Amino acid sequence: MAAAKSNTNWFAIGVSAAVVVILVVLGGLVVFLNNQATSPGATPGSNQTFNSETGAVTVGDGKAEDEVKVFVDFQCPVCKSFEDQYGAALESKAEDGSIVLEYHPIAILDRYSQGTEYSSRSAGAAVCVAESNPELYLDYAKALFANQPAENSSGLTTDELAAMATQVGADDSVECITDETYRKFGAAQAKSNDIRGTPTVEVNGTRLDLQNPADMKTFTDLLG
Repeated sequence: MAAAKSNTNWFAIGVSAAVVVILVVLGGLVVFLNNQATSPGATPGSNQTFNSETGAVTVGDGKAEDEVKVFVDFQCPVCKSFEDQYGAALESKAEDGSIVLEYHPIAILDRYSQGTEYSSRSAGAAVCVAESNPELYLDYAKALFANQPAENSSGLTTDELAAMATQVGADDSVECITDETYRKFGAAQAKSNDIRGTPTVEVNGTRLDLQNPADMKTFTDLLG
């Protein structure tokens, strides 16, 4: 009896194997790109004022019993209004030792800057100042709010952000800003702290809803 002919379709097997390889490669590429998108990027150095692990810039001596954390996006109009209304009072309470005040520059509004990622770039610039010229962080943050671009505009350029640092005397941070060294830091901090909207305010570890009268009273009571 003649041997039965093999029905194995080696061409189909080869094509299937090639498809599997391509899918594995594409899967690895997707994972790589996702990791790149969510990476915190370069890690800044800490100093007496700036804690790079928590992303906090502390105002005052940091020894009071009550702690207030404020998470801000420099493209957020409500953050600017918050700063205009409460910034001076918060700083005063921090400076006289009544509260520990922490500012956290974060980025959640990149989608409103025509692809230039202004939220990330401005947060990164603020981190550069916090790292190199921490005593000038508040001056720089105030300058960012004073020159806040409209939402859905391209925002300030990176060179303009660097020039603003020079204007407040933070010359040591200029190269860091120009190089966009910490461009990814603000978005990574927003994710790690689960920030969904800004400003986000926490008092003694409790996240407040500033639209809630009781929470707003908790906040304003701290300000006297």
